[in-house]
Amino acid sequence: MKVSISGIRGRYGNDLLPTDVSKFTRSFAASLIRSNNSCVVSRDTRPSGQTLAYATLTSLLEEGIQVYYLDIAPTPITFREARKHKGGIMITASHNPLDWNGLKFILNGRGISEKDLEDILAGKERSSSNPGTVFRTTSSYVDDVLHYMQNKNHFHKKKIGLDPGGGASCRYVNMLFHELGNGYLAINDAYGTSSRGTDPTVENLHELGSLVTDNKLSLGFAFDLDGDRVVVVDRYGRKMEPDATLLLCVGAAIEQGARKFVVSLDTSLALEKFIKHSGGEIVYSKVGEANVVDKMVEIGADAGGEGSSAGYISPNFNMCRDGLLASALISSLEEEKQDEYLHFIRTYKQQRSKVYVPNSVKFKIINELVEPLRKISTETILDDGIKALLDEDSWILVRPSNTEDILRISVESTIDKTQDLFEFVKAKVLTINERIKGAADN
Repeated sequence: MKVSISGIRGRYGNDLLPTDVSKFTRSFAASLIRSNNSCVVSRDTRPSGQTLAYATLTSLLEEGIQVYYLDIAPTPITFREARKHKGGIMITASHNPLDWNGLKFILNGRGISEKDLEDILAGKERSSSNPGTVFRTTSSYVDDVLHYMQNKNHFHKKKIGLDPGGGASCRYVNMLFHELGNGYLAINDAYGTSSRGTDPTVENLHELGSLVTDNKLSLGFAFDLDGDRVVVVDRYGRKMEPDATLLLCVGAAIEQGARKFVVSLDTSLALEKFIKHSGGEIVYSKVGEANVVDKMVEIGADAGGEGSSAGYISPNFNMCRDGLLASALISSLEEEKQDEYLHFIRTYKQQRSKVYVPNSVKFKIINELVEPLRKISTETILDDGIKALLDEDSWILVRPSNTEDILRISVESTIDKTQDLFEFVKAKVLTINERIKGAADN
């Protein structure tokens, strides 16, 4: 089982059982009881979702919580509705395989912090003498997006391809594009039925690409099971890189008047150059949705996100990655504007990989990388692992995973330099790891 601020996740029936869900839910309820004791609950379309929803609802009711149950709904919709209540629980394992499931906790309209997680893990279960009540509810999310788009952007109607992957975005995303005035064709849009896996970021998306090209559609959008991730297929059926997707979202936000942005440290330099070219301001945060949101709140940012996951966040609308909103924004752009914005990213290439190393040596390797990377860089940033800025078009980032025994390596440069830089830093990591291992064996 994985326990972090991103949620509780595990393989259902193996290291995640209904009893685990009940325990964590009861502990989370203690955070709700301190003020407005209401909570919105929803789930994605995993086979275990209904069983875990029953365990979640029962536990909340026994703790005296008033529950508003959406049933199947995407994570962005759950976050949006949770603004009306003290808290929220999304039953999902996001893009993990179907046999996984878990809980994503929401407090005050945003994901939990490290302190919140500590409180939940230390929370004591208690049965209330006044049981709560469950209400079936619906979401105003589609109307909220319509209001957001109609008031802030001139919408350019297109024909769109949709692939919600049999997940929680089914029906909602269809309804969204219908109400926005787009024609659309959809595949994998029945709950629980899909010809592809749960994570569109690693899928080839040939089926969606063919749907777009065969029917001369303008764009295609594929979503993960809980709808916080979106992957774009362009009019030629080609899958876009995540940084390009985020850049288009930022372009649409700039057209709406946004000027202050936060992006994670592993985001393409193209976004910095584009934002500054457009008269905006950019600030970097540590990698991770919660870190991006924290920095956004701190500086009062208009929008931003994570380049590595194409996770677009508009804090005034939603305090989470919002794949549905991102797809609406991107589809609002004229094709000429899309091409103009993407020009900023076409000279760059990114390579991302991971190296498996024992958890005990991850930070030792980072520490030993500092000096050799400083010698070849103009600036080093130690906020999240080590990021070395080599020149105006190149950087290296090596950072430890919070949940796995791995170091994540990210490199960006011009197309002709990226591979050599990547091989250089990967060789450094492996060499240091072998030296530490050899010293330990002796």
